[in-house]
Amino acid sequence: MGILSSLYTGITGLRGQGEALSIYADNLANANTNGFKVSRPEFSDVVAKSLKGLLGGNQIGSGVRLQAVNPIFSQGSVIQTDSATDIAIQGDGFFAMEGIDGRSYSRNGSFHFDKDGKLINADGFHVLGFQADKNGRITSKLGNISVDRTVIDAKKTDQVNMFMNLDLKAEKSLQFDPLRPDETAHFATGATVYDSAGTAHVVTLYFNKEDDRVWRWRAMAKGEEIVGAEPGKMAQQASGVLTFDGDGGLLSQTTDQSAFNFTKGAAPEQNIRFDFGNDKTAGGDGTQVTTFGTASEAYKTTQDGYTAGTLKGLTFNDDGTLTAVFSNGENVNLAQLVLAKFENPEGMFKMGGNRFRESRLSGQPTIGSPTTGGRGSIQPKSIESSTTDIANEFINLMGAQRNFQANTRVVKTSDEMMQEVLNIRT
Repeated sequence: MGILSSLYTGITGLRGQGEALSIYADNLANANTNGFKVSRPEFSDVVAKSLKGLLGGNQIGSGVRLQAVNPIFSQGSVIQTDSATDIAIQGDGFFAMEGIDGRSYSRNGSFHFDKDGKLINADGFHVLGFQADKNGRITSKLGNISVDRTVIDAKKTDQVNMFMNLDLKAEKSLQFDPLRPDETAHFATGATVYDSAGTAHVVTLYFNKEDDRVWRWRAMAKGEEIVGAEPGKMAQQASGVLTFDGDGGLLSQTTDQSAFNFTKGAAPEQNIRFDFGNDKTAGGDGTQVTTFGTASEAYKTTQDGYTAGTLKGLTFNDDGTLTAVFSNGENVNLAQLVLAKFENPEGMFKMGGNRFRESRLSGQPTIGSPTTGGRGSIQPKSIESSTTDIANEFINLMGAQRNFQANTRVVKTSDEMMQEVLNIRT
């Protein structure tokens, strides 16, 4: 009987709108959930009877069913915070985490470090990233992001890089006297170096013009800082020769000696290489150190040593790299956040706690560095907010309410018609 089928059709409408109401309520409930993505119900009609078989047309529907609940992975607003471990994703991708129930993925970047120095989310799941080697170079090894070192060992100076110009007009007649180096050198500049114990020493480089386009340099340190040297006097520990071409560029460089014997327990015979750039003989351009007709001047001096230091802070860079900042001014990379990209993120399995899991519909993730392979970028000190639009959800609620009321009318009318049938008298 058509009246009876209309009753059940109305019930499918009530059931469908009730499920839609639950979805909209969930969206509203998570309006303040970091990284939350709203879902929407998708309905399909139900066909139960065809009046003319397979000829087409003349079909009577039997109501509606909830066909799918699809999350919408649109970009949420990125909100700035004061926490160094708050991280937002701008674009595609998910944070990868390991926990008691295996690997999961999330857009919620509200992280912190636990007592063991491991980066975790609010539920204690470990955040994954590419590990750095002992030199701070990011590798392809995937593991927990953690802070394993709070102290950085001292590193002795192996190389000093010089950037300067030596005056072409300097007179050759000036003879260098190691007892009066400041008065008998054409030019002098200083560089701070570190011995094997991390102790800083000031080394002075003296330059003398020996011939046209030929300069000799000497590296000297205070006598009281050199084993066997006389206190109050300068002790030579390294020397070499610089040769220039007619264009003022560095043609070649040689080192005659380099053996620093610092006091106070430092390792003896420390070899420090004084680098004046790629000379033309070695295939370089010879522009790091020049000899032009202007006053001698040191532009910049750099070296690769440092003293020991303790951890002062941690920071995430824009590429997701976790960097440790130490008290000696050194910055060391510890790890790099990875992002997982799915071909069909809508097919991922919700696990609760702002986490998803790989499913057959989502496909397997591809894990890599931010901004590579279509993955999004990292926004440090930021959180991605929920994509819930409260006004839009209220409109959806009103629509679901009206549809529910309309279907109650169908049920009520069908019931009244059934009552009329029952009241028929013969």
